[in-house]
Amino acid sequence: MRWLKSLNTGEQVAFLFVVLFGALLLVSIGSVLWSLRERPEQEQEAWQARWSRFRHELNMVWVGACLFWAAWVSGPVGATLLFGVFSFLAFREFITLLHTRRADHRGLIMAFFVILPLQYVLVGTRHFDLFSVLIPVYGFLAIPVASALADDPGRFLERNAKIQWGIMVCVYGLSHAPALLLLDIPKYQGRGAFLLFFLVAVVACGQIAQAIATSRFRARPVARRISRSFTMKAWWIGAFAAALAGALLYWITPFKAGQAAIAAFIAAGCGSFGVFVMQALKRDAGIHAWGNRSAITGAVGLLDRIAVMCFAAPVFFHSVRWYFRAGT
Repeated sequence: MRWLKSLNTGEQVAFLFVVLFGALLLVSIGSVLWSLRERPEQEQEAWQARWSRFRHELNMVWVGACLFWAAWVSGPVGATLLFGVFSFLAFREFITLLHTRRADHRGLIMAFFVILPLQYVLVGTRHFDLFSVLIPVYGFLAIPVASALADDPGRFLERNAKIQWGIMVCVYGLSHAPALLLLDIPKYQGRGAFLLFFLVAVVACGQIAQAIATSRFRARPVARRISRSFTMKAWWIGAFAAALAGALLYWITPFKAGQAAIAAFIAAGCGSFGVFVMQALKRDAGIHAWGNRSAITGAVGLLDRIAVMCFAAPVFFHSVRWYFRAGT
């Protein structure tokens, strides 16, 4: 710890990425060696399916780590642009769920090419007060006005509610992730990458623990018609696992150990509920995933990957900003 504290900010963040990529490399080598083991013939098909899923997930983690590194290397502007592209693609996937009409085009053009880029411009320029209200206040008013000017009252409320809900999740929620990189916290300047890493790490630990608890412990689903795997028992296990991970990682944050555990618990819990809400949305649309196996044209499964962050990031960002009174 003394050695870490002796490093400057850039060296500390660089060390973070060395540890991250080193751990991923060890996991990749170990998984390859594990795949070379001989297995009974009757287990080959099931094992191949599990191995394929694991390899896909590991590849996605590698991609995410590389993008995280690229966001840090490119600085605030590059990170903001990168997450802006993510929001654009995620919002596009979300819109493919909707049965849009010609009259919706004005509202969608405003959402994609006015509100979305303006939101990220406000993030990149650290105008956090306006960034916090642009979409829930000004976007909430502007999009239905643009739709009303198209002179089509058919299912007007439903159509506009879907567009506004999508932009809240895919743009407003996700835009809080790069905002963490730019928060100006006293005695913590330049270490925003640690905050973002902390958020991603505790949320991922919570999701993994919840998935393991779901497979190991039987419990009554909260809402069977939405998800047969989501139980409050698994949710509590996942949230407490995230809290433990947060307490262990407190030293990379401006929090104390107990504060880091509480922040991790809240972020992971909100992210898990966010995934549950997105499952309800998919059931309503009659699909199981936004990936290539779904019936949605043009979807690549990005929204499935980042749904947890879309709900966890804004709660974590505003909690950190409120607690430390971090200004613009």
